[in-house]
This record gives sequence, C-alpha cells and structure tokens, in this order.
Amino acid sequence: MRSRVITFPDAEGLRPTPDRVRQTLFNWLGQTLHGRSCLDLFAGSGALGFEAASRGAARVTMIESNAAVCRSLKANIEKLALRNVSAYCQDGLEFAPRDKQQYDIIFIDPPFQSNFLARLFEILPARLTADGVLYVESGAPISAPDNWQVVKAGKAGQVHYQLLKINQAA
Repeated sequence: MRSRVITFPDAEGLRPTPDRVRQTLFNWLGQTLHGRSCLDLFAGSGALGFEAASRGAARVTMIESNAAVCRSLKANIEKLALRNVSAYCQDGLEFAPRDKQQYDIIFIDPPFQSNFLARLFEILPARLTADGVLYVESGAPISAPDNWQVVKAGKAGQVHYQLLKINQAA
C-alpha cells in the first residue's frame, strides 16, 4: 500500500489544535463518529475535520479563509480520496449565517486574537441538530452565554477548550 503524505503550506498564524487537546476532544466525542455530520468552521490545518473523517463521520465540511491553506486542504482531500469531506474557501463568519445545513458537531477554533466567539454563539444554535455539540477552542477563558451548557471543559498550556450544547432550560 502506498503511503500518502498530507502537506500544509507555511501560513502565518496557522495553529493546529495540540495533539493532547485533540485526543481529549475525541475521547469526549467517542471513538467513532459514524454517521455524524461535522463542520470545521475555521479549519486551518484541517486536523479536527480530518480526524472526524477518520472516525467515520458521514460528512465533514471545512471552511478556511486563507486561500493557500484552503487549496492545501482541497489537495489533501483529493490525495486521500475523501468523498465525505469538502473544503470551502470562505470566511467562517460569513459562511455560518448563510449555511442552511445542520451538523451534529461543530468545531470552532477561530484566530485567538479575534472577537468572533460572541457572534458565533448567536449564529450557531441554528446550525446544530437537536443533540448537536459545539467544540470551542480559545487562547482565553471561554464565557458561553446562558443559552449554552458546558458539557466538558479543559485547559492545556495557553489553550482553553470546551464542549457545549444548547441549554434547553435557558
């Protein structure tokens, strides 16, 4: 069997989710994501989306605004012949409110210097299925609004991360 190499361009600010954090996240989600749909809203290296696909996700949508990084994601999807994974070169904040799909899992890891979280917390409930979860990663502590319930939370170095779901009681 021929090995396939995934490549990523050097892009300023590309900050993949640390391995330890990614391992914790997928332990929280379960070892298989069979049949689930995932949105990787600020895909960057695509580590979260590719990991979801490798664990059986039925559909993975990656959104990345950096054109060179997005081209690399598309090339890697093609190299790996992943028919269930697609990548779009768009801004995540523009894509999310226009997208009509719903997802079982949404990964958001926006640029740490951005102030995107408040807006995303407003937009994303409509993008989640009834039992859907939102994974958030940030360089600062995460304060989710009352309509979100923290399922799990952690911190590794400078990375704060949480798994959230819609708070039905709010």
